[in-house]
Amino acid sequence: MTRKKLVIFDCDGVMFDSKYANEKFYNHVLASFGHPPMSKEELEYVHMHSVTDSVRYIFRHYPDDIDRALDHRLEVDYAPFLDYMKMEPDLPEFLEFLKRRSCGMAISTNRTNTMNRILNTSGIAPYFGMVMTAANAPRPKPWPDALIEIMRYYKCSESETLYIGDSVVDEEHAHSAGVDLVAFKNQELKAEYFINRFMELSTLPIFE
Repeated sequence: MTRKKLVIFDCDGVMFDSKYANEKFYNHVLASFGHPPMSKEELEYVHMHSVTDSVRYIFRHYPDDIDRALDHRLEVDYAPFLDYMKMEPDLPEFLEFLKRRSCGMAISTNRTNTMNRILNTSGIAPYFGMVMTAANAPRPKPWPDALIEIMRYYKCSESETLYIGDSVVDEEHAHSAGVDLVAFKNQELKAEYFINRFMELSTLPIFE
C-alpha cells in the first residue's frame, strides 16, 4: 500500500458545512431580481457546481436576467454569508496530524473568489500550499485539471495522492485524475475510503 504524501480537500460539504450559506447566497441573488427561492433540486445543484454554472442553472427559467445576475453576484459582499458556514470540528486536528507527517495539503473546489476569504477568516490558510478554484483551474471540476496541477506542484504521483470529497462531481474529479477518493459523509459514492470524521483517516496505514 502506497503511503499518501498529498491530501487534497474539497471545500463545501467537506471542510465546511456550507449548504445553508449557499442557500442564503443564491436565494439573495434570486430575490434581487424578484424571483422566488431555489427548489431542493436547485440547492443540491449549486452545492456542487461553480458559481457561474449555478447562476445559469437557477436562472434558466429567467433567461433575460442571466447576464445581469452573473454581473450582480460579483457585487454581492460574501462576508455576511460566512456566518452561516460551519467548519468540521476535527478539521484543525487533522490538518495538524498531516503537518506532523509532512504531508502536502491543498484544495480543489468549484468556489471562485470566496475561497481565500473563507480560509483567512477561519484561520487555516497557512496549512494549504496550493488552492485551485473554478477561477484559476484550466477547467473546473469534474475535469481533472486542478488535481493534475496540484500533483505537479507537489511532485506527487496519483498513488501518493488522496482527494476528500462528498459529491458525484468529486467522485468524477478524483477518478478522472486517477486519484483515490475519500467519500466524506456519503456512502453512495464509488470511493476507496469512507469517513464521517477526518480523524478516522489517521488510523489508516496509508499515513504510516
